Amino acid sequence: MDDQDIALAAALLVGAILYSSVGHGGASAYIAIMSLFGMGAADIKPTALALNIVVASLASYRYIRAGQFDARLFALVALPAFPAAFLGGYITLPSAVYNPVVGMILIFAALRFFMPLPQLHLQQNGWGIHAAKICAGALIGLLSGLTGTGGGIFLSPLVLMLAWTTPKQASGVAALFILLNSASGLLGNVSALSRLPENLPLLAAAVFIGALVGTTLGVRYFNNRAVGFALSAVLFVAGLKFLMT
Repeated sequence: MDDQDIALAAALLVGAILYSSVGHGGASAYIAIMSLFGMGAADIKPTALALNIVVASLASYRYIRAGQFDARLFALVALPAFPAAFLGGYITLPSAVYNPVVGMILIFAALRFFMPLPQLHLQQNGWGIHAAKICAGALIGLLSGLTGTGGGIFLSPLVLMLAWTTPKQASGVAALFILLNSASGLLGNVSALSRLPENLPLLAAAVFIGALVGTTLGVRYFNNRAVGFALSAVLFVAGLKFLMT
């Protein structure tokens, strides 16, 4: 363990605090941070997914235990997402086209929290609404497979913009969604397991501590408005990451 490992772990800890405060695993932030520290591209994706699993496991437990979880919404978006994520993993789009588009989408979603848009009423019932959630889950799963992330950066802004649940419940849904997607993505590529770095225990400990802090903020201290602002910061950082790569 050298000074660079410690600095990397500290940066990942900060990322985990911010992302876990809104139920996200933080893979997009970890990818950006590890890239800045010069990790090889082949090592970054499996490491980010492994760290995602650590953070999302704790976040899922704490948000669900606190009652901040919408089981019906989760079922409707998660079931179609997993096969779509598997398909997305096989598709490679030109980064020169894909990254700017995704980056702009995420930044727009971040700015949405500061726009004076009319408040929508929660819609949870009706076959049309259920069909829309299923289609949204499939689309998010596809995007998750394409980007190598858990999909939370796409799931949370969509369900909030469409007012399908509250920000607090969205955090719980996103956490479990990300956990299962990340585990599936990592296990789906068995060869990636051999690419995990030797300093993974240190990095995993750092993001676990970050997740303890972040989920405490999200569960106990943040109200719905605070969660929304934290989520907008997460989306803005993720959007910049895609625009800069």
